[in-house]
Amino acid sequence: MLAPKPLNSLHLYLTHLDHNFGVIRNQLKTTTQIIGVVKANAYGSLAIPFTKRLVELGVDKLAVAYTEEGIFLREKGIKTPIMVFYPQQHTIPDLIAANLEPCMYSKALLENIELLLNKKEIKNYPVHIKYNTGLNRVGFPVDEVDFVLQKTKQPCFRLESVYSHLAATEEDRPSKICDLQIERFNQIKLQHMAASEKPPQFHLLNSSGVFNYPECQMDAVRCGIAFHGYANNVAWDALLKPVAELESIISQIHQVEKGEAVGYDNGWIAPQKVQIATLPLGHADGIGRHFGHHKVQVTINGQQAPIVGNICMDMLMVDVSGIRCQAGDRVRFFDQTQTAAAFAEKGNTISYELLTSLGPRIKRQLHD
Repeated sequence: MLAPKPLNSLHLYLTHLDHNFGVIRNQLKTTTQIIGVVKANAYGSLAIPFTKRLVELGVDKLAVAYTEEGIFLREKGIKTPIMVFYPQQHTIPDLIAANLEPCMYSKALLENIELLLNKKEIKNYPVHIKYNTGLNRVGFPVDEVDFVLQKTKQPCFRLESVYSHLAATEEDRPSKICDLQIERFNQIKLQHMAASEKPPQFHLLNSSGVFNYPECQMDAVRCGIAFHGYANNVAWDALLKPVAELESIISQIHQVEKGEAVGYDNGWIAPQKVQIATLPLGHADGIGRHFGHHKVQVTINGQQAPIVGNICMDMLMVDVSGIRCQAGDRVRFFDQTQTAAAFAEKGNTISYELLTSLGPRIKRQLHD
């Protein structure tokens, strides 16, 4: 049986990934490595083709959030080194079996990994150390450097890198919090370099940081959202190309009289006679209720149609009064013109949340 044409599609343009990788590469010194962050299904796209393309482009290392994500990449044949940002203690045996590289952020986690490596008589296993310099999410406190230095000299470990994460790299400079974090991390770096015959790599910057803090690129940078075309700043975004475009169709068009309500809880009252189109996309698909009530417009046959009322689980309604359209016509949510960042901002959120929220009912379609 032939598969029906998808109602909703996320078009993924890998040539735009190529472009974005080149932009990032050109921002960096030739000696600075690129760590490609492909967590959360490569930011809601398709982890395997996206990751394979990064490998082809020459990414130096990959990174995911959790062990399961790294195992999935290994099972699909990805052999590039993979960092795991937030390994949980119960996943360490599987992490080691898959030859993934844990980012250690607490005494308990480090000691658990050390115990298991020694039990298996494994030497020189690649690990990374995360310090909390001010984001206050995860990481060793800055006063535990001596403990880290003593522990990572054990034969079971090979310390690959030391890093931290800046809290607000997209903010205009100077940033009080980022400046403080950079100062703290530079002190940590000096301590590690003084104690090591062969110092590890050091990295601090994310996608926005590549553009805003070029003097802090150090040995490597961690890029994720920039590969998808976004860097949290209009000027930086203009250098990049959005990879993803979200498209749906019109299911039905009907006339609503003045004073009639549209959607749950009388979410919108028609101020005059209007034409309403229903689209087969809702908050179960990642278009949350915060995008309703005229906050966002979609594009139908080149014209803008606002989302009206409350967004439903499986559907939403738009006002197509004055737009020549019919059931089956295609509808654009975000693309190269109205980008995911612009769409997200109208709903008081960010491109990260929008892209990673897009559900499995939306068909991912690759274009090369």
